[in-house]
Amino acid sequence: MDRPGISAIAHTDHPIAAPLGDDSVHALLDRALPHGDARLLDLGCGSGAWMLRAQTSRPDLRAEGVDNAPETLAAARRALTDAGCGDRSVLHAQDAAEFTSPHRYDVVLSVGATHAFGGLLPTLKAARTHLAPGGGVLLGACFWEREPGRATLDSGFAAEDFDDLATTVDRITADGWTPLHGHVSTLQEWDDYEWSWTGSLSRWALEHPEHPDSGQALKAAADHRAAWLHGYRGTLGFVTLLLHRTTRP
Repeated sequence: MDRPGISAIAHTDHPIAAPLGDDSVHALLDRALPHGDARLLDLGCGSGAWMLRAQTSRPDLRAEGVDNAPETLAAARRALTDAGCGDRSVLHAQDAAEFTSPHRYDVVLSVGATHAFGGLLPTLKAARTHLAPGGGVLLGACFWEREPGRATLDSGFAAEDFDDLATTVDRITADGWTPLHGHVSTLQEWDDYEWSWTGSLSRWALEHPEHPDSGQALKAAADHRAAWLHGYRGTLGFVTLLLHRTTRP
């Protein structure tokens, strides 16, 4: 089973592929989305959970999503169609970093997908090319809540992977962006996300013992749970920011 396949199963009960609860997602979208006729682009849309919630709250919103995982795009297409949003949605099966469009978008969303662009500022550079004048970017990315210790580094991270929150925001503002709102995921949101991720994958493995990938899935869940509980819990943070381009009088 490849990584996208594992991820698709692991997010069965937590379709927002980031440590954010439903109330936080709703509040962020409510601030970010304009009313009336508007366009949203989700770079790294996964199963379309952000698109679905956005279009449910804004019936006139047209949304496009980009992802290179066929399993999750198929799930996104089904969910959007079942919710009656299929005629207002377009999905693109390709690398988000290589996506081009004749349209500009009022909101460009990329939550938990900075790896697809090579980091924080390259993600913002890509978003800027798609953004309509006066539009906003909803960006979700990791940061260090505290300096990572040996246990965190041994769980698969490097100290230079992320900055602390203040430095992360400083880098963004120096790049020409102004934060209009932000949400730092709580420890409860992280725990809910990680228990769901490991639990959904473990449940699938236990319910499909005859599947050739069952053992691999169970091990992936156990390894992930150990890395979280013994490594980065309370050290790795996640912030979601609503950003507009800085304009000076």
